[in-house]
Order: sequence, then C-alpha cells, then structure tokens
Amino acid sequence: MNKNLQDLGDYLKNALPGAVEKISEDHDQLIVNCKQGGIASFLTFLRDDSNCLFKVLIDICGVDYPEREKRFEVVYHLQSLRLNQRIRVKVICSDGDIIPSVSGVYSSANWYERETYDFFGIMFSDHPDLRRLLTDYGFDGHPLRKDFPLTGYVEVRYDEEQKRVVYEPVKLTQAFRSFDFMSPWEGAEYILPGDEKADDSAQGGN
Repeated sequence: MNKNLQDLGDYLKNALPGAVEKISEDHDQLIVNCKQGGIASFLTFLRDDSNCLFKVLIDICGVDYPEREKRFEVVYHLQSLRLNQRIRVKVICSDGDIIPSVSGVYSSANWYERETYDFFGIMFSDHPDLRRLLTDYGFDGHPLRKDFPLTGYVEVRYDEEQKRVVYEPVKLTQAFRSFDFMSPWEGAEYILPGDEKADDSAQGGN
C-alpha cells in the first residue's frame, strides 16, 4: 500500500477503532469499510480533523451484489483539497436496513441519498425529505437493482380519450425470440437468415 495511504489508514483505525471494519487500497485510493451506525460520526471526523480535512463530498452511490447475504453497498466519495487526497468509504447493508443520513454533515448528501433510495431502495434515517428524485412519483420498484426487469413493470402512454397520461402493465408487442448468439464464422449447421439470398445470387451468376 502507498505509504501516505497506509499512514492515513492507520491513523483512522487508531482514532476511530469502533467505526472502522476494514481498510484497503484500490487505484491509489484508500477504501474504508465503516459500520452502519457510525457512518455520520465517521464522516464528521473525516471532514473536521486536521489530518483529514475531507471537506468535499463528491458522490454517494449504491452498488448491488444480489449473490451476497448483505447485497448492497453505500459508497461515499470524499476529497480533501487541502491535502490533495481522496477517500472512499463503504457501508455494507442488507435489503431493508436503514442507514443513518449524512445530510447533516454534508448538505450535498441530501440529493445523493434521494438518488440512492430511488434507484436501489436503500432507506436513510433522519433524512429531511426522502422522496424519489429521478423516477416518477408512481414508479414501481428500483431500477438499478440487478433483479429489476429490463422492461420495467408498467408502461406510460397518453390516452386520447381520457386526455391524460396513464400507466398500464407492460405488454410486449411480440414474443421474445430465441437467439443462440453463434457467429457465422463458427460454422453453424443451419442456414442463417439472409444466407439463402446469397446462394441464389451466386447460382444466378453462373
């Protein structure tokens, strides 16, 4: 691990041993896994401590690993302009867990947490206004979960008779077709669609 990152990681483990679960490095950036309940106080320390000064919250996002018992990660990206460093803080949680809001620590977290709730369904306690941000108010489900269907659950259209936008269950206009994804250069044992035209033109040329 980079010496500066190693020193910062050791400093955080010693300063907040009850909050830090794991420390690692990726792409020259320190990654800290933090306990759910301590995230707000941990980010406050990162913001205010003179050896950290991570004053800028760049982003908060969710990540979905459905194969895990605790399938979600909430990831916080912070930057210290004074020390010219970045840090990534992760909180691992299960579906249904409620993560403390950090909107009181960084005002920009308000919309980031709303976006994470909107797309992943991760709830944040003590958030001042936890509503959907980018999908419609009546949207069903959370579209960045890995188990969310590509078609969605409803479709939106304008109804001329009712003179308004209506929501209806998704209706596919044609059944899904089956593709084997075999390349024609791999020697398919059947005539691929369109190849019969090539054969006809070749015979006509003779």
